[in-house]
Amino acid sequence: MSRNLTSLLHPKSIVFIGGGECEVAIRRTRELGFTGKIWAVHPKRENLGGIACVKSVADIDGAPDAAFVAIKREPTIEIVRELRKKGCGGAVIYASGFAETGDAHLQMELLEAADGMPLMGPNCYGFVNCLARVAPWPDEHGMEIIDKGVAIITQSGNIACNFTFTRRALPLACIFAIGNQADIDMAQMLEALAHDEHITAIGLHIEGLTDVAAFARAAEIARRLKKPVIALKTGRSEQGAKVAMSHTSSLAGSDTLYDALFERYGIARIKSVTAFVETLKFLHHGGPLKDSRLVSMSCSGGEAALIADMALERKVSFPPFDPKTKAEVAATLNEYVSIDNPLDYHTFIWDQFDNLTATYSAVLRGGFDAGVLILDAPTKPGNNPAAWIVAAKAYANAAKIAGARAVVTASLPECMLPEVAADLASKGVAPMMGLDDTLAAFEAAAFIGKNWARTETLPVLNTPHSTSANAYTLSEHDAKTLLKTFGLPVPEGRVCKASEAAEVAKQLGFPVTIKTSSAAIAHKTEAGGVALNIKTIEEAEATARKMEKLAPDVLVERMVTGAVAELIIGLKNDPQFGPALVIGAGGVLTELLKDSATLLLPTSREEITRALKSLKVWKLVDGFRGKSGDQKAVIDAVLAVASFAKAHSAHIEELDVNPLLVLPKGAVAVDALIRMRRD
Repeated sequence: MSRNLTSLLHPKSIVFIGGGECEVAIRRTRELGFTGKIWAVHPKRENLGGIACVKSVADIDGAPDAAFVAIKREPTIEIVRELRKKGCGGAVIYASGFAETGDAHLQMELLEAADGMPLMGPNCYGFVNCLARVAPWPDEHGMEIIDKGVAIITQSGNIACNFTFTRRALPLACIFAIGNQADIDMAQMLEALAHDEHITAIGLHIEGLTDVAAFARAAEIARRLKKPVIALKTGRSEQGAKVAMSHTSSLAGSDTLYDALFERYGIARIKSVTAFVETLKFLHHGGPLKDSRLVSMSCSGGEAALIADMALERKVSFPPFDPKTKAEVAATLNEYVSIDNPLDYHTFIWDQFDNLTATYSAVLRGGFDAGVLILDAPTKPGNNPAAWIVAAKAYANAAKIAGARAVVTASLPECMLPEVAADLASKGVAPMMGLDDTLAAFEAAAFIGKNWARTETLPVLNTPHSTSANAYTLSEHDAKTLLKTFGLPVPEGRVCKASEAAEVAKQLGFPVTIKTSSAAIAHKTEAGGVALNIKTIEEAEATARKMEKLAPDVLVERMVTGAVAELIIGLKNDPQFGPALVIGAGGVLTELLKDSATLLLPTSREEITRALKSLKVWKLVDGFRGKSGDQKAVIDAVLAVASFAKAHSAHIEELDVNPLLVLPKGAVAVDALIRMRRD
């Protein structure tokens, strides 16, 4: 582990410095049964939370493993300095009013005072670690002591509280609200928890990352250690909406770069709080899935149709039963039941444990990646849920018999009985809540499983170079000439005076394209600086005369025909992520279709291939209405641009190859824009 946070996160001794918040935190820690040494520091009070106070840090008789500091921001800095001298293993800084309010200098002073001692915060709630029985946490929480479970890391104290309050049978072992990330950041926490064998899955609520490359290294460690990670990413950037010279700038906003980061390292991105909780729960009970072939059971045709419809919006499927399984399932039911997936098994066997077990186990033996039983029970006082409990117990028994991955889902969370949830969880069956959230969990688990199954070596992220306003644009011809040296095919052509265009066209051979040649005109089509399919000397002369009004030089190229698809290959330099590659539908429809995928650089042939195949426009390349394109040539073209980006990473600002014409044999870049930073 690159930084040892064990003393702070799993302390054997802890000091609380402050007033009311510390009193609460001491109470929370003692409620968890912490058996280590506790100190309390307050210059005036006699005790805090039942612990006798000493007047100052200097009066502590020993070196505490951890500290919870909940005093005003200015004296916090001196207290941290005293803790560092005392040999403290790390501190949680509760106080706000540092970089988040614009006072970055105070945050720097805080780090200088710590002098390498790990700090969580400032402006943070701290953490509750049920595994270590410690809670430097100044508020209520709803967590219970467990020996194994999931962990959540967030920057928000309030959101952290909300996760602890949930009544969704989430096995939450520890939660960390890390605030400003002045020192301990998301990457360090991810790495530390990835090494903890008592943590079954990790959930990240991310507002922003302080060091993308460090986070990538931590994510790779978690992936290598087979620790599933999911992310709820908020704070979408407006970068994609800004007016810029290239199409790439609008396609590769900051949020798409996070998607690319998560895709590379197998971090499943979740879009809602409830799906976040349900996915962590599912991963706790069995980890990722190899694939997303699901089977659903319920005693209602309405529920069967509903979950089937919901699956259309997810990367999951309900494939039909194979003949053998279909016959085995049919043998457990009467002739009135249609054997389909999702299965409506009707209510003929309702409240019959043995018969339900027979049907459920026959279904679960069908070779699916996971099975779900939809079961909403009556939970109001005075209701009798006995028959529903029979169904849940029969399903858990069937899952054991079949050796299958199984969950029980209540379509409405209030219809899951707590005692049923606890019993299912004890038997390895995840008690899920909400149909769509359950499907989201399946989708995420399959995404992680498929990522883990890849064998290629993951590229290491580059350190980003700062962008610059002092950048210049190459002419189209110069851009193409440069890219050609890296293996990107371009049309044969020459730059000449407008008066020479007809003669050059004759030498190249008709038909040709004629374009104005000026680095100052980025969007030539809009300016009237592009003419296609020029077939005669007279056309060439007339076209060149018109374009001479835009610039004295023109670019004459041999016309490329017979394209089956148009793609864009773009590159954008991001201050956090460094250079990123964008591939998508190109030509005049780039902005309209928004059909694109983003890759962090450096990348690999495998990543490029997966990204291309994720595009809707790829269907044209793969084969559509009797026509298909040269797939290898497209992949090679993208790799050529990636190679160029690697060689010029210190200077490249942005790049557009648009369009790349995909031919039955070959691919040709017929337009290119490059902006470079000056030294």
